Amino acid sequence: MLLAGCESALLRPRGIVGHTEKVILINSLAIMLAIVVPTIIATLAVAWWFRASNNRARYLPDWEFSGRIELVVWSIPAMVILLLGGVTWLGARDLDAARPLQPEQAQIDIQSVSLDWKWLFIYPRQGIASVNELVVPVGAPLHFTLTSASVLNTFFVPQLGSMIYTMNGMTTQLHLRADVPGTYLGLSGHFSGDGFSDMNFPVRALPPDQFDAWVKSTRASGEALDAKRYVGLARQSIERTPLRFAVADPALFDKIVRRVIAPGPGPELEHAGAKER
Repeated sequence: MLLAGCESALLRPRGIVGHTEKVILINSLAIMLAIVVPTIIATLAVAWWFRASNNRARYLPDWEFSGRIELVVWSIPAMVILLLGGVTWLGARDLDAARPLQPEQAQIDIQSVSLDWKWLFIYPRQGIASVNELVVPVGAPLHFTLTSASVLNTFFVPQLGSMIYTMNGMTTQLHLRADVPGTYLGLSGHFSGDGFSDMNFPVRALPPDQFDAWVKSTRASGEALDAKRYVGLARQSIERTPLRFAVADPALFDKIVRRVIAPGPGPELEHAGAKER
């Protein structure tokens, strides 16, 4: 009753990756319960049977070995480990973050940069970018190329699946897909400083026609995003209102990764000798 108002986004997936991860989670739980539940029952049964008041319980002080018991004790955990290992291996192969979900279908490329303390999303083919707002078309495979402008961070949309790290000077790959229209929570799963708790963003999954309309409106009305504007974004701050840009430099993401543009400056001093902002 106390948890009735709570819900787990991991158990309410809205994409093929999240759904597959949910199946793996449930299967792993069922395999573990197959040994945990009988072990608990056996422990209670042994404690009850060998209670002090039970005169029928046989006390064997010189007993030291039973081949049948050893077989059970070692074979059951071995089978559980084999089953869990098989489920994990198959899941890791099928859900390889760098493996395209639908190679035959045109994908949406999104370049993601974790900043202090916000997220920058660049759509290279559409020539636009957004801060703290990720908009994607429903049903289209999404290809993320991720990096960090400063410290190590993680990109995670629980209802779509697969949390992945972002690292300065490096890129990681992630493939996702949103199958149901809606707005989902995106977040950082790695502590990165004072503004970490506000480093969230909405993921808006729109029908393809609405996504195209959003792209056109952003391209027409968005502020130009170039190296100079990016340097301003890289400073430590919390952007509570999503920002939209028309990308003026198509090589911006590559310059961030190769550090042609310097990494985020980190904490700045308000005055000489003053405390960090």
